[in-house]
Amino acid sequence: MLAPNPPRRTFAGKAALWGGALAVVAIYLFATRPAPLADGQAAGRTVPIERVFRILAAENDAARALWTADMVGAGGKIGLKFHEKWRDADVQAGPLPALFLRESATAVQKSKVPLGLFLGSDYPISQSNRFTGAQAEHFQRVRATGNPEFFLATDIGRYTAMFPDYAVTAGCVSCHNEHPQSPKTDWKLKDMMGATTWSYPKGSVTLEEAMQIVASLRSGFATAYDGYLAKVRTFDKVPEIGERWPREGYYVPTREAFLREFERRASPATVDRLLNVFDEPAPTN
Repeated sequence: MLAPNPPRRTFAGKAALWGGALAVVAIYLFATRPAPLADGQAAGRTVPIERVFRILAAENDAARALWTADMVGAGGKIGLKFHEKWRDADVQAGPLPALFLRESATAVQKSKVPLGLFLGSDYPISQSNRFTGAQAEHFQRVRATGNPEFFLATDIGRYTAMFPDYAVTAGCVSCHNEHPQSPKTDWKLKDMMGATTWSYPKGSVTLEEAMQIVASLRSGFATAYDGYLAKVRTFDKVPEIGERWPREGYYVPTREAFLREFERRASPATVDRLLNVFDEPAPTN
């Protein structure tokens, strides 16, 4: 049973909390060596993991949109390739959007933060990505409503969230429709192809833990982009790596430029959500 909402803070109370928390939010999201949470009032409060999952989903949406439109979409117009088998030595290409997410998820799983990230479907190319059991039931509700699902997966003992994942590029559609192992070959743009699924072992976390989780995801995005740059440097025709983007010609941004643009798009909303988690209505799921 959910606890009643805490009383609304006065402006002075919020200012005292935000003053300490804002500095720590900035440290966690933009630095590589976070410091402990100093503000005692913030440190003593906990955040439902559902709220953290929503922040992660929004961060992922921002990264996915940036990679899809500004790298895959714009890059395809100037001769850059993106392919399912991008890791193969004889394939001069980068990862498709779903594979960029997979690279990020793999990096997160290697970190000390126990965050799970999985892209599943009811029509996956790889059977290891098929939803089964209770997860399949929850995904059917996601498919029917278009809304995320939040639940405790008792078989693995982890709090879980599913957010719908849609076909956002022609490459996503053609890859699945033309793949010899695909169980479905009539995908169209904007179809719901599966769900981005997050999991965590605790139902609530401190503000400091919430920021560590978000920072871990961002680190995963950085690692995935590093992998792409490493592959780019093996191309027969290596694009110029610098401050310019594919929309400007045969260029790809540096790691720093890519992350700077991601932060510009994602950080204002993420910081706002982190600073207001204690004043939002309690989840009803």
